[in-house]
Amino acid sequence: MVRCLAVALGAALATAGIAATARSQDNALTAEEARDGWTLLFDGRTTDGWMTPLGEPLPPTHVQEGCLNPHPTNYMLVLREPRENFVLRLDFKIAPGVNSGVFFRTTPLAPRPPKDLGYNGLEVAIDDTRDAGTHDTGALYDLAAPARNAMRPAGEWNRLVLSCDGPLVAVELNGEPVNRLNLDEWTEPYRRPDGSRHKFDIAFKDHPRLGYVGLQDHGGPCWYKNIKLKRLPAR
Repeated sequence: MVRCLAVALGAALATAGIAATARSQDNALTAEEARDGWTLLFDGRTTDGWMTPLGEPLPPTHVQEGCLNPHPTNYMLVLREPRENFVLRLDFKIAPGVNSGVFFRTTPLAPRPPKDLGYNGLEVAIDDTRDAGTHDTGALYDLAAPARNAMRPAGEWNRLVLSCDGPLVAVELNGEPVNRLNLDEWTEPYRRPDGSRHKFDIAFKDHPRLGYVGLQDHGGPCWYKNIKLKRLPAR
């Protein structure tokens, strides 16, 4: 009887272990995510679905140990299909001293000289800093500072969730809501709703909400995995 119970318990634990492994597998959707409408944007092996801003295919060297590393490339790696309303979830880590970012609603993909491509969209900043200003991790770059810098030290993995729902943009970092803004309040180029200045010549209220998602190369290695997106209804 005792032996039978031990065998049964061992089998149950083994099954639970297998289930836990399946749930935690990198670059794969869980059954629940698939049911909820999530799409896997990186399979951990190829650059399928990604391109340069010029529409060129990416070399396989951007795939490193199950991660997507945008360095080096022409400013960012770009999802081939533009997106509008969505929740984007991914894990990232950076090397010490590295600066990166997640761009969204970027359009067009051609820079407007003399400005670089970063002026054509919005960016969630990622940087090896501990401050909580408009250029630090969790900021909407040069627009809105995070409530706090919730990033773990360089070399450690972080979970980023970006939500874009009509004019509402929200950022969650490692389980903490750190930023939120309403683009309908951003009615003037170069100015925040409170009247202070930022660097963009855009009234974000009028900026297109259909645009490209990109992972920025800012001169150093950074790694992304478990990149998943769930579409939200049009508003």
